[in-house]
Amino acid sequence: MTQQRSPSSGVLCCPDKFRGTLTAPEAAAALARGVRDAGLDAVELPLADGGEGTLDALLAARGGEALEVEVTGPERSRVVARLGLLAGGVAVVEMAQASGLALVAGANDPLAATTYGTGELIAAAARAGAREIVVGVGGSATVDGGKGALEALGWRLPSVPVVVACDVETLFLDAPRLFGPQKGADSAAVAELERRLDAFADELLERTRVHVRGLPGAGAAGGLAGGLAALGARLQPGFAVVAEAVGFADALDDATSVVTGEGRLDATSLHGKVVGEVIEAAAAAGKAVAVVAGAVAPDSRDLLPADVEVVELVSLAASPEEARARAAALVREAGRIVGCELARR
Repeated sequence: MTQQRSPSSGVLCCPDKFRGTLTAPEAAAALARGVRDAGLDAVELPLADGGEGTLDALLAARGGEALEVEVTGPERSRVVARLGLLAGGVAVVEMAQASGLALVAGANDPLAATTYGTGELIAAAARAGAREIVVGVGGSATVDGGKGALEALGWRLPSVPVVVACDVETLFLDAPRLFGPQKGADSAAVAELERRLDAFADELLERTRVHVRGLPGAGAAGGLAGGLAALGARLQPGFAVVAEAVGFADALDDATSVVTGEGRLDATSLHGKVVGEVIEAAAAAGKAVAVVAGAVAPDSRDLLPADVEVVELVSLAASPEEARARAAALVREAGRIVGCELARR
């Protein structure tokens, strides 16, 4: 459900997920408990940027139901994927549920991995009665340009608006070079994937009359975004899509201050990701902001505004292993620490 507006509603706790340990709703709840331990009021508003965790964040904020659908996984075996049908008829498809790297049993083969199951999941959302479909991309095992998804859809989108929530502006043909190694591609595989996407861009142009090569964001999720855009999907910044859906602007207006966070803070956190976008929005609104992170990459603190308080979970634990094992308790403690600091400002 969306947050109820009230004058000065307290500290807005609006983190992304802490990958591998806490979902965004779990992290928001732990932060809020810590802020309340410091004697302040807190409001929970989990966020996402269109990648993994988008489904959980939107269900937590908007309400609705999660449906389970059997689809084709990235290795072409059958997997059970979740999709969300929010109150109001907006469906949320998280491509990682169907074509994600986390679904691969052993070493990933990016030359064989397919997005076919993502297409099946989009079709299932339409059958469930969606009036609009939001496709979150991120965490994919694939670099197929969305070819598998388009084949599953019969080269036609459902007759409802489809929005692709992207957290990068990568071009279509840059996807193999930038994302291929993350998915297990060596230099030879990257070259082959580049050749395939180049040929597929020609096929998309011939079949749809859409030029995906120069489309910002088309390379997201190994080109899935570009493939869907060729069929008529709209590409939008992932954070903006989620922020609008959960009422972030109103919640920020009502807040006295803000706490955000994620599992690992690094340079990419400040470019279209939740932490960077929240910091920028809070600064524009004149609100104090703090960041809680599982770990902070070297020199990343130097990229943040000087007045942003940062608490690192590994500094509160005896080891990185303990930080992961006790993530919820440590996020709560970090929330108390930043709550005390915010109370002094």
